[in-house]
Amino acid sequence: MKLLRFGPKGQEKPGILDQDGNIRDLSGKAPDFQGSGVSLAALDAIRAIDINSLPIVTADRIGACLADVPNFYCIGLNYAKHAAETGAEPPTEPIVFSKATSALSGPFDPVVIPRGSEKSDWEVELGVVIGKAASYVSEDDALDYVAGYCTVNDMSERAFQIEMGGQWIKGKSAPTFGPIGPWLVTADEVADPQSLRLSLKLNGETVQDSDTSDMIFSVRQIVSYMSKFMELRPGDIIATGTPSGVGMGMKPQRFLRPGDVMELEVEGLGAQRQDTVAAK
Repeated sequence: MKLLRFGPKGQEKPGILDQDGNIRDLSGKAPDFQGSGVSLAALDAIRAIDINSLPIVTADRIGACLADVPNFYCIGLNYAKHAAETGAEPPTEPIVFSKATSALSGPFDPVVIPRGSEKSDWEVELGVVIGKAASYVSEDDALDYVAGYCTVNDMSERAFQIEMGGQWIKGKSAPTFGPIGPWLVTADEVADPQSLRLSLKLNGETVQDSDTSDMIFSVRQIVSYMSKFMELRPGDIIATGTPSGVGMGMKPQRFLRPGDVMELEVEGLGAQRQDTVAAK
């Protein structure tokens, strides 16, 4: 299934794409997509609905595919070529950090460059949404805990992240720095999360173009690893790292300016487009 949320910001309704690509309104048939609303049990309940009996709607706006998340986790330096372009040694264990949940944003909403930013950067990523509580999960069983996948732009402000001390979360969490969607694609539609193409264009020029096979730690490994240190909860999202081609890795470095346009996509999970604007 391809699940989505449509409508004005703050008034989104849950929906689903039918076999012809029409948006069907799930209002009153399913809870909004957050927490237990994207649990494996909730997804099974949606599968039991006769989708063709639902009204077709026309949407002027597609919102974030999750209304809110208990936790927004990220994995750093998880692509071999990206680690190389930053000059970092490939990690021997997953680098886990958090992004403020208030960064969550729609896939076509503007990205606001925060006040004082001179090094805002882009990062196309595969997002993993957890479908049931996961604690001490084996790698063999890890994918059984995944509700689905989505496209993520893990926006980053490199000076805030790297040059100002403390944890990376400061450079990852500005409002609009977490576009997700357009769809939450259920796990049964993704045969192999390690064979998906990722790409991002900046002002029409392809700057990121890779494949999840370049991930140092697979989705199975990430879910299993994280579950050793915390209980993952239904609705948690994990951004699994970005491939090479970020602005920080360019020579000379290139960072976002108001008026830039990002277009990004993960194979089978839908495309995003964001205009960058200055903070008011």
